[in-house]
Amino acid sequence: MPPLGQRLFAEFLGTGALLCAVIGSGIMAERLAGGNMAIALLSNTLATVFALYVLIEVLGPVSGAHFNPLVTLVVWSKTPSTLEGRSQAALFFIAVQLLGAVAGAWLAHAMFDLSVLQSSAKLRGGWGQWLAEAVATAGLVLVILRAPPGKAAGLVACYIGAAYWFTASTSFANPAAVLGRMLSNSFAGIAPASAAGFIMAEAVGAAAGVWLSRWLGPTSAGSVT
Repeated sequence: MPPLGQRLFAEFLGTGALLCAVIGSGIMAERLAGGNMAIALLSNTLATVFALYVLIEVLGPVSGAHFNPLVTLVVWSKTPSTLEGRSQAALFFIAVQLLGAVAGAWLAHAMFDLSVLQSSAKLRGGWGQWLAEAVATAGLVLVILRAPPGKAAGLVACYIGAAYWFTASTSFANPAAVLGRMLSNSFAGIAPASAAGFIMAEAVGAAAGVWLSRWLGPTSAGSVT
């Protein structure tokens, strides 16, 4: 296993790059789609899917490519209790993921000559959106826990791409993504007032994903860990 410092840097880099891809492609899509929201969302989806697949493949061997505090907590819960420092490592992972999400949002703004410091005004809320986030996160955790060895990158990327379209929330499924998108008043943004509801729904969804995986029985899956 690589040293903790390398794993933390990989998590920071991966989460930052993912948020940069999500927000940057959203800005580009909104500029070029001519008001066609379906085309804008499709463009945003494709960029996210491609970036996510590449980042998991490249950084997975270093850190496990969590890029998501809830994934880190799920992995932490499945780590043997004899492994010393696992709680501290999980906290460090979550901290650098959050920092990476902020850095990724700022980098996207800088590349498009926008104000680096922003706050989204896009309200996203209501039971339908919260249910969608719970469903999206449950599915993501289930895919990670059940993915066959060597196939997690493709399956996770494909699932997120599909969930962009079959969920009302466009599948954030990641508290770090909520933070980064909260700091961007762009196509991919979410207003700070909406963030708490999304994060709580994601936490419920992650727990549901773990429960579903247990009910499906043992697996030799090669999860993103």
